[in-house]
Amino acid sequence: MRSEVLHPSVTAGELSWRNILGLNAEARRQWADLAGFRGEAVTRWTLFRALCHLIAFVVSAWLFAGADNWLVFAAVGVALAINTGLSLRQGPRKWRGCAMTGVASGARQQIMVSTIAGLVWAIPLILMGATGSLHAFLGMQAIVLTLVIAASMNDTAPPLTAIGFTIASMLGAVAGSLLQQQVILSLVPVVVSVLTSIGTYRKSRTLLAARLTTRRLADTSDTVSLLLREFEENGADWLWQIDGARRLRGVSPRFAFALGMTADEAEGKPFLQVIGGMTRDGDDTPHGLRELAEKLKRQESFSDVAVSVEVGGQLRWWELSGTPIYDEKNAYVGFRGVGSDITERRESDEKIAFLARYDMLTRLPNRVLLTERLGEALKHCQRWRSRCALMMLDLDRFKAVNDTLGHLAGDRLLSQVATRLQSITSGVAMAGRLGGDEFAVVLDTLDDSGQAEKLARLIIERLSEPYLVDGQTLYIGASVGSAIGPRDGNSVEELMRNADLALYQAKDDGGGSYCEYEPALHQLAEERRKLELALRSALARGEMQLVFQPVVDANGEHLVSFEALLRWQNKEFGTVSPAKFIPLAEDTRLIVPIGEWVLEQACIEAARWPEHIMVNVNVSPAQLLDANFVPNLTRILDSTALKPSRLEIEVTESVFMADPTVARMALEQAMALGCSIALDDFGTGYSSLGYLRTLRFSTIKVDRLFVQGAAHGNRESLAIIRAVVAMSDSLGMTTTAEGVENGDEAALIRSLGCTKIQGYHFGRPMEADQARSLMRRESFSLSA
Repeated sequence: MRSEVLHPSVTAGELSWRNILGLNAEARRQWADLAGFRGEAVTRWTLFRALCHLIAFVVSAWLFAGADNWLVFAAVGVALAINTGLSLRQGPRKWRGCAMTGVASGARQQIMVSTIAGLVWAIPLILMGATGSLHAFLGMQAIVLTLVIAASMNDTAPPLTAIGFTIASMLGAVAGSLLQQQVILSLVPVVVSVLTSIGTYRKSRTLLAARLTTRRLADTSDTVSLLLREFEENGADWLWQIDGARRLRGVSPRFAFALGMTADEAEGKPFLQVIGGMTRDGDDTPHGLRELAEKLKRQESFSDVAVSVEVGGQLRWWELSGTPIYDEKNAYVGFRGVGSDITERRESDEKIAFLARYDMLTRLPNRVLLTERLGEALKHCQRWRSRCALMMLDLDRFKAVNDTLGHLAGDRLLSQVATRLQSITSGVAMAGRLGGDEFAVVLDTLDDSGQAEKLARLIIERLSEPYLVDGQTLYIGASVGSAIGPRDGNSVEELMRNADLALYQAKDDGGGSYCEYEPALHQLAEERRKLELALRSALARGEMQLVFQPVVDANGEHLVSFEALLRWQNKEFGTVSPAKFIPLAEDTRLIVPIGEWVLEQACIEAARWPEHIMVNVNVSPAQLLDANFVPNLTRILDSTALKPSRLEIEVTESVFMADPTVARMALEQAMALGCSIALDDFGTGYSSLGYLRTLRFSTIKVDRLFVQGAAHGNRESLAIIRAVVAMSDSLGMTTTAEGVENGDEAALIRSLGCTKIQGYHFGRPMEADQARSLMRRESFSLSA
């Protein structure tokens, strides 16, 4: 018969019946070994068996032994004594030797001894069946059945031990029944044998499977322990173990090092108290320690529980995982797990979380955190029927500072702005930076309708105060737009969009102002959107047109030049004011292609004029910063055959705010071609004298604001015009006064020393053919 070895991973459903019954030596060894078949267990069972047989023999002999059958009972007693003696003797002898051979031979001998005992008890059954009464036979059978039941209780040997005794003894019962001529009664031992054998087999299979499972778990636990020890020795983590009283046991050197003490010092100490904080009461206990304590209390496995611990006076973060451990009787004996120091990772995560919600430059909340806060405020308002507000603010003239002084100075200025904004809103609202020079303020609740406006006015006032950056005093301003929730929007996106519309309107009003959202702003925004779409196709549709306004000599009043001005006639919007579409073109960078078209058309028209008449063309900052400006200018002059000396390019001081170096280079290249450069709207910008020193302008144009002020006797305006004229004369430049509307103003400007005059008094903007007619007449008698 082939040998079948039981592996600890075998389950009850996979056990062979040969293994369960112990039909071969190897199977009997495995079965007995896994069933706890050892010397002490054998001895205990043998003593119990001997006692049962002794009691049964004494009772049967007392009840049934007589003069005619005492010899048989004496023989049975002797046989039982020998049988019991063999069982008692083989236990201590067999289990002191080799476990592999001892277990197998011991199991086989137990089967043989038990079967022989059954045959011995069959003798009095047959005797009672042949010579005794039916009642005597049944009594004897009851005694043997009691021994059968006792034999089936043996769980230290293969089931053949009990089955052999049962079958051997019940054969005697069957024979006795037949000798009593009780055929039906003879079936009782047969049924008892079958049922006992089946029950013993099933019990043994369950027992064997349970013992195999226990062995497998023990082996697995040992393997895991070895792997964990190897993991701890070779890795950065460490193992921990506590007993049922939550005291540290088996502290490893690595764990002791993490605790800041030796292994002997840590051994036996309360786990939760050692890692810190559990002596604190109530809500002072950190959440991680509370969670850990609850898991240990409920004896539940846990994973990746983060706890804060104090080691050597320093706060550290640990991540613990653990699982309860049980003994072979399934009794809870403690916890075992793995831990790691995640302090650096925790700090990194906190830094990442900060970066995700805060602006690194200003340390203010960023768009993400502002959005979250606004969303919470809206939910609160919708629940309690209250109101909140979102204010968006943009810094006026910040770009000029950033471009002229550099980004580092701009960043320092933004930091000072953030500090002021924080001091204004602290305890009242959350202020944050959306990006660039745009900030936002979230008011969770509004106590009254004017609270947002009061705060906005205060912000504008404080942010408009001078700043000291790198030893320079800087002046900027702020524009603020607000939207009230949920009145102006039920969602974060809607409220931010409406606040942005209000901010756009505030900046459109000139800056330094506050605007509260109103539904009409949507109409303006929609109109602007449609206007932008129309503007994008205006050139292709031929909707753009140039008109020309004359510029005359102040003394002789003869024609000197014409300024080319752009007009837009659209089918949907009609005549669109330049004050409306020029800023739109600059915002969308459509000014570059439009400006190129204006320059080319003006040169084409000027080529038809007399040689002494010049043309003035306005050029935007975006055009000058475009890399193709000078090449396009060269191409246009070549294609139109216009002398460069007849083209005067007009720029405002704003061209030097975006990128002064690029702008200056473009203008110097234009002058190198032979073009002249005029500085328009002089006195309304910043650092004009500095630009006059670095670039040779041909003309300075005095803004109409100063002309109108001088006409009304304003001393400042008169002084400015005189100063400009004197400076221009000293630098060899001409001056052009804009906005002269009548003869008195012309006479005043002439007396102040301006060399050229432009305004309605000498001619309104006119179409090209009218300009040519004017040049032909040379009378210059046109009036406004």
